[in-house]
Amino acid sequence: MADTLRPETAVEVLDAVKWAASEETTLEVVGLGSKRGYGRPVEAAHTLDLSALGGITTYEPSELYLSCRAGTPMAEITAAVVEAGQMLAFEPPQATGGTLAGVIACNLSGPRRIMAGAARDHLLGFNAVSGRGEEFKSGGTVVKNVTGFDLSKLMAGSFGTLAVMTDLTIKTLPRPEKVRTVLARWRPDGVYDRAAMKAMSAALGSAHEVSAAAHVPAGLAQRSAVGRVSGPGGGVTGIRVDGPAPSAEHRAGELVGLMREFCTDVETLHSENSGTFWREVSESAYLERDGHQVWCLSVPPSQGAAVAIDILDNLHGEVLYDWGGGLVWMALEARDDAGAEVIRDVVERVGGHATLTEAAADVRDRVPVFHPQPAALSDVARRIKDGFDPKGILNPGRMATVD
Repeated sequence: MADTLRPETAVEVLDAVKWAASEETTLEVVGLGSKRGYGRPVEAAHTLDLSALGGITTYEPSELYLSCRAGTPMAEITAAVVEAGQMLAFEPPQATGGTLAGVIACNLSGPRRIMAGAARDHLLGFNAVSGRGEEFKSGGTVVKNVTGFDLSKLMAGSFGTLAVMTDLTIKTLPRPEKVRTVLARWRPDGVYDRAAMKAMSAALGSAHEVSAAAHVPAGLAQRSAVGRVSGPGGGVTGIRVDGPAPSAEHRAGELVGLMREFCTDVETLHSENSGTFWREVSESAYLERDGHQVWCLSVPPSQGAAVAIDILDNLHGEVLYDWGGGLVWMALEARDDAGAEVIRDVVERVGGHATLTEAAADVRDRVPVFHPQPAALSDVARRIKDGFDPKGILNPGRMATVD
């Protein structure tokens, strides 16, 4: 039976990884375990549990940064920044819970990514232990020009396969004074996904500083708290603006007029309903999970609807569009192959990529979860992995099969 190591300090993390490297044994790195379903199943002999390595160490709202230990729950961080009237601008999904290190390791970003950037863009610095059993750090507490290697960008999205982060520093920003969401409601007598893509493109191309744009097709919209409050109908397209009250109100009014060029039924959601709508979008809460497998597609926004429609011509399921159509969530009826060949063939035609984010462990074990890389990129990734973790002790199998 695999042992579980529970370090309480960064020194104990270093000792644990040094031991694993010397013994050439493998470690599954976890915080609260909420992201275990992301990526392939890990094939490790031991578990390195960082849940005891928690707590906010420094929070300076006036300096716009927060430092914490890797095992700090997202709920604790969110509560602290909300109390200070601030936010994490990359809007990480809250439903999965977990730790900040887990969010960064998976590079999870919500609807505001189109304006504020991804999680990786908000990681100012970190301390970590490489798979070699060596301590290193990168960055600090301020945003500055990068010289040399920007390791924060490398760690974000590495799924714990390069190093074990022990401390992190992230950027915080003031919460906007007002939030308004312009909601276009499409008629229930047809599919309006392509029209919604054009509407979102027009809003994002305007001068109104849109902070989020998403489309929830008919059927899914009726599972939304906002959909139920607003009454039955077809799909809905949400366009969010925020900032100082007069500015947010003015821009929302202008966007109402713009959206009416595409859809006659347009309303404005104020703070509470707006928050509910975007929380549900961030968590892809509308999608049917039971008996389904979930894919996340990254495609050119103008191609979002076309890609989804092509896939749904061959596979049965549902779709939700975020990031102006550039992020396409699909919940498809479960299959042994998860529909990977069909999905990746369609996505590759437009230069996008597809990730299987929710499926049973046996499916994720045999179906490539992450989009296959070209040979040149695959070689670069392998050399980076060899540089940080030459013996392959950290989260083996998480991103690729173990040789």
